[in-house]
Amino acid sequence: MIKNVLKRLLIAIPVLIGVILIIFIMLRIVPGDPVVTMMGEHVNQAVIDKVSREMGLDQPLYIQFFKYVGNALHGDFGTSYRLNRNVTRIILDAFPNTVKLSICAAVIAWIIGITSGIVAAINQNRILDRLFMGGALAGVSMPVFMIALVLQYLLAFKWKLFPVSGYDSLACMVLPAIALGWNSAGSIARMTRSNLVEVMQDDYIRTARAKGLRESGVIIGHALKNAMLPVVTMMALQISSMLSGAVLTESVFGIPGIGRLAVNAIETRDMPLLQGTVIFTTILVIIGNLTADMLYSVLDPRIREGA
Repeated sequence: MIKNVLKRLLIAIPVLIGVILIIFIMLRIVPGDPVVTMMGEHVNQAVIDKVSREMGLDQPLYIQFFKYVGNALHGDFGTSYRLNRNVTRIILDAFPNTVKLSICAAVIAWIIGITSGIVAAINQNRILDRLFMGGALAGVSMPVFMIALVLQYLLAFKWKLFPVSGYDSLACMVLPAIALGWNSAGSIARMTRSNLVEVMQDDYIRTARAKGLRESGVIIGHALKNAMLPVVTMMALQISSMLSGAVLTESVFGIPGIGRLAVNAIETRDMPLLQGTVIFTTILVIIGNLTADMLYSVLDPRIREGA
């Protein structure tokens, strides 16, 4: 296990460096001067040159890149042009809000997805199966921002059941969590159903039924345990994707998380803040993938090395 973890970490290093290089180059080739964006259009050229020298933007790109990588390895992503604060501190202040939203969304996705998948598998090719799988297909197909706007209009603006936006109470988290978790719930439901239907055809399931076990005991005690292995892996991956992909949800509902930071950084061309959010979310995805691999190997000993 330790050997596999170290191997994964070594593979992740060039991936992370590649992401840093790509985002660094992309932000430098975008038209516009970040100093002008930061200070306003009517600032004179002397001030622009002075600020550029102070910020190191007049140096060659390769020097800027290696300096940035060196600082990033020490946890320093620079200073925000717009907020004039340390980017690492800004991200760490916003991260708890994203975590809270992602946890609520994951819980909703897991409850709805697993329950729907089990019900659909038990009622294979019946009306409930078609109903739940139709809902799962809609969840997978609909964009997050469309779900968010529909929920916001119907449940918040029209029926006044939940707040339109905000993040300071549990009620404020309901609509964003549903919007963010809807897509994941659909994927979980589809995978749970397909795995459970496949497992229910195995010989040991027929043996369990022949022993006189009730159908609920066969499903919960035997079939579901094996059918859930790939689903658990997907669930672990979805947590990291929720943490890194809550951009639209946070923007629609006004949640000050990492996603909203990235959107604001794009709008104001705040390069250090945007670079920091992209690198931070990349690290989250890498950690999520590593956690999923470890969890899968723990749950299924057959895939362990040497097994």
